[in-house]
Amino acid sequence: MNDTEAPFSQIKPRLHIVLFEPEIPQNTGNIGRLCVGADCDLHIVKPARFRLDDAAIKRAGLDYWQHLKLHLHNSIQDVFSQFPPNRIFLASTKAKHCYWDNTYQEGDVFVFGPESRGLPESLLNSHYPNCIRIPMSEKIRSINLANSVGIVMYEALRQIAHPELP
Repeated sequence: MNDTEAPFSQIKPRLHIVLFEPEIPQNTGNIGRLCVGADCDLHIVKPARFRLDDAAIKRAGLDYWQHLKLHLHNSIQDVFSQFPPNRIFLASTKAKHCYWDNTYQEGDVFVFGPESRGLPESLLNSHYPNCIRIPMSEKIRSINLANSVGIVMYEALRQIAHPELP
């Protein structure tokens, strides 16, 4: 291990991943598994387009689902009322700023929209300064939701663990 590496067990960044009205149970299961692996909380804003005890979620999350710190919310306003507004980042293909342009800190919140339509335009407009995107080729509409969460989550974890690195 070199000077810039630390065992993950010594890094205790707690991030919050929010899925707004998720539609695909396998994505939610994979995201749950990512959250367990990174010691992050998963928040689901209802309604989900599947039952949360769905076998597909448990299959994708494997036997890790029992360790997930899961929070259910009836509205996105419930989530926003629990966290400082300037520490909530909304992921969207419509955002101007790349996710790597921000400096993240422990406790940050990342909101991702449903697979078929993304976050509502009104929500993006009301939080525009904190909207982030993952750059991608114009050949596709978006990256898979679970992959998007992993990309953003691990950049935030990297920054928190090693703020001295560019």
